[in-house]
Amino acid sequence: MQQKVLITIKMVAGLMLVVFGANKFFGFLDMAAPAIQMGMVMKALGSTGYLFPLVGGIEVLVGLAFILNRFVALGAVLLAPVMLNAFMMHLMLDPSGIAGSALLGVMLIIIMISEKSRFSGLLKA
Repeated sequence: MQQKVLITIKMVAGLMLVVFGANKFFGFLDMAAPAIQMGMVMKALGSTGYLFPLVGGIEVLVGLAFILNRFVALGAVLLAPVMLNAFMMHLMLDPSGIAGSALLGVMLIIIMISEKSRFSGLLKA
């Protein structure tokens, strides 16, 4: 039963990441207008020309890793700073849009806990 729940979490997180990551390239989802401060930050970040494609690429690759159950620990390590930043930006600048990043953050934590044996070498002093 526990394994089925973990597989479901990986699939749901993977699908969310692939869809939202691909949206950064193709813009097929209508997103709600962000709060004024969040909109200003997003416009500034978007004007760099590289950040959103980079984040979108990471999201798509990690989403596929979760769906295929390959390189899950590596994907979780790559995704952690992206999700932390998304969560903190919503928390500070646009709390009304925090649900998606909070849900993905919780799923990421569950996935990382399930893969904790793979992180043992990273955590040795």
